[in-house]
Amino acid sequence: MTSPTAVWETFRKRFYYTTLENIENPKAYTQLGADLEELDQTYKTGGNRIFYLATPPGLYSKIVHQLGVSGLSGQDQKRAYDHTDSAHKTKSKKTKKGSVRLIVEKPFGTDLDSAQALNTKIREVFGEEQLYRIDHYLGKEAVQNMLFFRFANAIFEPIWNRRYIDHIQITAAETLGIENRAGYYEEAGVLRDMFQNHLLQLLCLVAMEAPSSFESERIRDEKLKVLRSVRPLNLKQIDQCAIRGQYGEGLIDGETVSEYRNESGVARNSKTETFAALKLHIDNWRWQGVPFYLRSGKRLAKKSTEIVIVFKEVPHLLFKSMIPGRLEPNTLVLSVQPSEGIALTFQAKYPGPKFSVGRVTMDFNYSGAFQSASPDAYERLLLDCMAGDQMLFSRGDWIEVSWALLMPLLNHWKKTPTPCFPNYPSGSFGPKDADDLIKRDGRSWRSP
Repeated sequence: MTSPTAVWETFRKRFYYTTLENIENPKAYTQLGADLEELDQTYKTGGNRIFYLATPPGLYSKIVHQLGVSGLSGQDQKRAYDHTDSAHKTKSKKTKKGSVRLIVEKPFGTDLDSAQALNTKIREVFGEEQLYRIDHYLGKEAVQNMLFFRFANAIFEPIWNRRYIDHIQITAAETLGIENRAGYYEEAGVLRDMFQNHLLQLLCLVAMEAPSSFESERIRDEKLKVLRSVRPLNLKQIDQCAIRGQYGEGLIDGETVSEYRNESGVARNSKTETFAALKLHIDNWRWQGVPFYLRSGKRLAKKSTEIVIVFKEVPHLLFKSMIPGRLEPNTLVLSVQPSEGIALTFQAKYPGPKFSVGRVTMDFNYSGAFQSASPDAYERLLLDCMAGDQMLFSRGDWIEVSWALLMPLLNHWKKTPTPCFPNYPSGSFGPKDADDLIKRDGRSWRSP
């Protein structure tokens, strides 16, 4: 077995660093191209390259433009754009051997207009087949397993619909604050930071129909269909379907933390939301009438990302005379982080002559079941990019539809008076209005 030291030495000898002091200087890209050509000759890499834009989003267009002008995109600059293709694929001609791919970090735009403009700008230089819009949530093992769990197990898929499921909760809770990212977060807020990408991706995976085949485009087609079926939010009754919050002072792990408006770089009268909860409906045959409750926030009581499927109650309670009150519904919890696993909770009789019923849970944990740690999400995604597999990356049309879904709410919140911020203490699970959002329906949030 190769030692870690030997692996590092092999990697170190193939690690090179080139500084582009001015990203808008064409000469810098000419030099970069010469350096890459030299490495191609030395290591016989055949012109295979990945450009990873882990830069401020405002630089994406400028860098992409220069990659195109300098001929580093692997495409002919004369490009024809086909608007009829659902994936917005570009027709292009290769100018050299080898594959050239572009990874773009989130956020992909700050609203619908900027996302569309960025898509257009990048497609002038790169084809859609070269684009890898990365969302690290999709690289998590538990997220990838959702497709296998649903479509490889006959006992679950037949009941994965409005006939058996009462509602679904998707939670992404963080204990951290903004961690010196005020410059970004003040402009973004939780709706842009978490809902437009992570939570809507989870929604699509849990609600999508079975694809015709296990291929990236077929799976991405089905995810897009889910987004297009989400009912627009009713802005006239916005408090019935959307809640926002901002954290105040409180306790996290026994330590006092300050309110959001006291964080370095945050405006004293900031209206930026650090918490949001949405109630969504998917208007299709499978999910008609089933509400989806989504929530995410910072400085919450516990770090946890999970999907909770709450099943309907039994139609007739056979043990009504023996059980006071009502039985808790069966739940299926798909945990994404910090621990990855699946838990099914159901009713069972306690041992003994007395008739007593309690909830029991069957747990599956990745690390315990497979005796190995899951690879980092970015490891998996980078490997997929190298292999040319776009299954776990966001397609351009999905990005635009996700922004289109949230823009009415973002614009509404921008124009309407801000609630009395802060409206939830750090260390809680969000504002009371978020609890009321689900309690009005006779339901309650599951505590992670």
